[in-house]
Amino acid sequence: MTEETSAPVWVTTAIAEIIAKMPTVAARNAGAMPYTTDDQGRFIDLSTKDPTWWTNGFWGGLMWQLYHVTGTQVYRDNAETLEQQLDANLMQADRLDHDNGFKWLPTAVADYTLTGNKASRNRGLLAAENLAGRFNPLGNFIRAWNDNGDGHMAGRFIIDCMMNLPLLYWASRETHDPRFKFVAEKHAQTAARYLLRADGSVNHMVDLDPETGAYIDAPGGQGLGEGSSWTRGQAWALYGFALSYRHTGDPAFLASSQQVANYVISRIPADGLLPVDFAQPDDWEDTSAGAISACGLLELAQHVEDADAAVYRAAALRLLQALTEQRAHFETSTDFLLEKGTAAYHDATHEFPMIYGDYFYLEALLRVTGQALFIW
Repeated sequence: MTEETSAPVWVTTAIAEIIAKMPTVAARNAGAMPYTTDDQGRFIDLSTKDPTWWTNGFWGGLMWQLYHVTGTQVYRDNAETLEQQLDANLMQADRLDHDNGFKWLPTAVADYTLTGNKASRNRGLLAAENLAGRFNPLGNFIRAWNDNGDGHMAGRFIIDCMMNLPLLYWASRETHDPRFKFVAEKHAQTAARYLLRADGSVNHMVDLDPETGAYIDAPGGQGLGEGSSWTRGQAWALYGFALSYRHTGDPAFLASSQQVANYVISRIPADGLLPVDFAQPDDWEDTSAGAISACGLLELAQHVEDADAAVYRAAALRLLQALTEQRAHFETSTDFLLEKGTAAYHDATHEFPMIYGDYFYLEALLRVTGQALFIW
């Protein structure tokens, strides 16, 4: 099945507003690595402050999506500059982790897909080799984070990694080497076993014994706590399992994505704006969770029968319309697109713009119209 190209007027209007806004924003942030914004709504540059931060690929993804749609050179220039800046990260072993997909799929792999740049292909393969090297065959999982050398993180994996697996699927196709796909599939199976709960909610993280693969526990992570339902984790699972189905054809992954999707849909608030955690007592929002969930629902809708596809597409549009009408900013005086993103429930600050919220918001809108560059 394919995505429909008919779209509500508010979708095409929002895309037009973004296309009108972003040349100014792109020119203003040439050479930057945006993550969040200052009090004036201008991006804070991480290129010197934290050039290896996990979100640093999404500005490149935003630029490539806009270049794909408009052909405007400033977007390509910005994306290529960012990709080159990330080369320093490829040389820092202690700053390479399971988020290699988030860094190099929207940058190097997107570049190679659009331009055929061999240097970009090389970057993508280097990142994929490193990601595959984090696989622990004793527990069939990809280790999430590094530690100080004492091994206390050696058994931890998290739901976010489902969105990094497409780097391995891409590398497997690109090199005709099944090792990468094998690692991705095994990790996805382990994620379904330990991170996905029976009701469709997910754990953010799980610790296994790195020497035996035995289950230890499931810490609370970035949500409210153990057993709660962190909405961005739900979004990573929804989208990530759908993508693993796309790349493998394994119906178990499709069923997992649908399980998560049905859980999320049943808990979307009346205003269409997702909280940070479905179990939270507070009213904090995470607009990035809504944007990522919309992308996942639109991906899922491509792989199911028409009746289910209509349900998932309608839910995606509901989330996107709420973001567009209540949380989107199209004025050129600010750099961000979405307000009120939240990185983690227990952080000191909540509800601020985040570059990955902007990226997935644009991707979702372009998916609705059939214009999106597929990078996953």
